[in-house]
Amino acid sequence: MLRREPEGGYTVLVPSLPGCITYGKTVEEAIQMAKDAIRVYIESLIEDGDAVPVEEELLECRLTVEAHA
Repeated sequence: MLRREPEGGYTVLVPSLPGCITYGKTVEEAIQMAKDAIRVYIESLIEDGDAVPVEEELLECRLTVEAHA
């Protein structure tokens, strides 16, 4: 999940890997940083003998809601 930051750049959150968060100045850099962070995170899980999360039934959607005062 990429979130545009007000001061510029993009924060990347990986919901299925708690604490796996990174940042990039551009979308391309943020995606590359995310790939690296995910790889290191999963390698760490394997080294520690922990299970690697699998989200087989994940449903993702985006909603936009207008709020009127």
